[in-house]
Amino acid sequence: MPEPTGVIHDIGYQRYTGPRLGRRAVFGALYLHGLRTAFGLGRSAKAKIFPWLVVGIVTVVAVVVTAVRSQLGEVVMTYAQFADNLSWLVIFFVAVVAPELVSRDLHSGVLPLYFSRPLPRSDYPLAKLAALTTALWLLLGGPQLVMFLGAAFTVGDGMRGVWDELLDLLPGLLYAGLWAVVFASIGLLVASLTGKRAFGAGGIVAVFLMTTPIVGTLSIMPAKAVNELAFLASPSTLVGGVGEWALGDLLGPQAPVPIGDFGPVYAVAAVLLVAGCVALLLLRYRKVAAR
Repeated sequence: MPEPTGVIHDIGYQRYTGPRLGRRAVFGALYLHGLRTAFGLGRSAKAKIFPWLVVGIVTVVAVVVTAVRSQLGEVVMTYAQFADNLSWLVIFFVAVVAPELVSRDLHSGVLPLYFSRPLPRSDYPLAKLAALTTALWLLLGGPQLVMFLGAAFTVGDGMRGVWDELLDLLPGLLYAGLWAVVFASIGLLVASLTGKRAFGAGGIVAVFLMTTPIVGTLSIMPAKAVNELAFLASPSTLVGGVGEWALGDLLGPQAPVPIGDFGPVYAVAAVLLVAGCVALLLLRYRKVAAR
């Protein structure tokens, strides 16, 4: 009878005895990873090109606006107007980043690993949504801080002038937050419907841009009420309507979105849009987890 030749080696496996951080730490890790992914941090140089190109563009615009103001002594673009004027660039940023956050995980099939305990099914999409919202707010709010710092060193009246400038900045940052929440909610929902990043990006651009002709058609209808409500049909003009109602003169003397007396309707519509997108996003991942 031949002698056994197998050998059992002790390779040092040990039970984990350290702290178990739990749900909050997992959520925080997903959020931080999503935020880093949005700007290509920790990834290849190719992944950094587009997000940092966008960051560079918005920063250059802020620097130019600040320089012109310091030379002319006049405000050429308010903080709130900055978010309005650069919103078109944010659309393409969302179209690239949102599929990176969710479509890649759907395509690679790693979601069962994420959905193992202690991570509830809702935490994954909410962490991704929070990361994308933060990235968009930084994209629009960071350049506004550059504009504020430039104005703080050139404005007259000492600390009084700086304080007045700060009071102008805060609504602009809040307005940037509104753009971020609405765009992130829609973009992430569309991206979560497919595991192919190209399809996700195309769908996001389509949602934002193909609704514009609807606004144009409704805004030339003979009924005035229809004209003033027409801007509800597109996410971009919807946010602009809320801004016109809430900020008024901070968006300039000429209303970018003539909404008449329907400001509260636009505000309610924006809340319902975000709530609906988040609800559908949670439902989407409940179905994914059930497979």
